[in-house]
Amino acid sequence: MSDFVRSHGLGNDYLVVDATTLGFELTPERVRLICDRHTGVGSDGILVVVDTTEADFGLRIFNPDGSEAEKSGNGLRIAARYLYDHGYTKRTEFAIHTLGGIVQVQLLLEDGRVTAVRVEMGLAVIDRALTQLTVDGQTFRVVALSVGNPHCVIIVDDLARVDLLRLGPLIERHAAFPNRTNVQFAQVLSRAEIRAVIWERGAGHTLASGSSSCAIAAACRDRGLVDDRVSVHMEGGDLVIDVDAKLNLVMTGPVEELCSGTLSEDLRRRLQLAGR
Repeated sequence: MSDFVRSHGLGNDYLVVDATTLGFELTPERVRLICDRHTGVGSDGILVVVDTTEADFGLRIFNPDGSEAEKSGNGLRIAARYLYDHGYTKRTEFAIHTLGGIVQVQLLLEDGRVTAVRVEMGLAVIDRALTQLTVDGQTFRVVALSVGNPHCVIIVDDLARVDLLRLGPLIERHAAFPNRTNVQFAQVLSRAEIRAVIWERGAGHTLASGSSSCAIAAACRDRGLVDDRVSVHMEGGDLVIDVDAKLNLVMTGPVEELCSGTLSEDLRRRLQLAGR
């Protein structure tokens, strides 16, 4: 029996595990060991399927630095497909409980195979009190908001001029965000298209992010820059976000399962030592 399944959503890869069969508790140190791409299995995070009475399924989401995320759009799509493909359910619509709340998911099938997943990401809540941020001598106009987890969206005229690797970590840990934040720079291409780069809290530069795409769409919709349906183009690929005038969000995008595997005795030994 496999210990994990590796899947990705637009290049953002996660390991999916079942809490009932894992055999040990996932502490922050153990998460960091497993996610290390040189001395562990390597991933952008770990998704843990857990029992819950709040919804059909429960999900814990860990970042590679060991911190726990409230919500992940890519993680939810990956988990939804995993639950269907691995026999937890044969329904194509069900609810998943996360730290960020309960979300409804819908699997889109072709010839019995999951090709995409729709996730009702809930309502975006904008912090109207925070509209500017000074970082390293630069002042940015920002949209600070929550879609179940915190985001800071900066809309720019030219994405090519953004130094994400410098600004991303500075904004993530800015004093305005006591729990840190995800960071997005976005360029509006038309009323139906946005291009973006992403710095993810606890993970760093990320090829794609579902919750970030939702935050970007909500920020641009709130500014009156886009219509109700928008494609968010990221380095890893595209997501379609539906966002209404009240900033209710629905995300649609692909998921691909890559492989399954078992943890070696050597790695398990290190994980046990990390728990002492």
